[in-house]
Amino acid sequence: QVQLVESGGGLVQPGGSLRLSCAASGSIFSINAMGWYRQAPGKQRELVAVEPSADSTHYADSVKGRFTISRDNAKNTVYMQMNSLKPKDTAVYYCNADIQPRNWPRVYTYWGQGTQVTVSS
Repeated sequence: QVQLVESGGGLVQPGGSLRLSCAASGSIFSINAMGWYRQAPGKQRELVAVEPSADSTHYADSVKGRFTISRDNAKNTVYMQMNSLKPKDTAVYYCNADIQPRNWPRVYTYWGQGTQVTVSS
């Protein structure tokens, strides 16, 4: 059984910072892309940042220059440092990873349970 567990969300004032973490655990053979999505009330889930492979990253235009995604492959963990937060960044943030479980011949996409980020004064 593979699962993703997120942490690090919370309430922050505009201009503040938060760091999200997402750890993959279970019977894992390999992890390909890892990334973050978010869903604001009444809106569709959208890609925020993704690291499809080593030294490759992609960001939504709305977060470029403010958010930074990184990975610790030894810990099967992906992070997202969020700086200069704005009220429009308020959403539930979901971790996403493409993982091949041990003893399985293919890759599956897994999602975390979500963590709330609220930017408000």
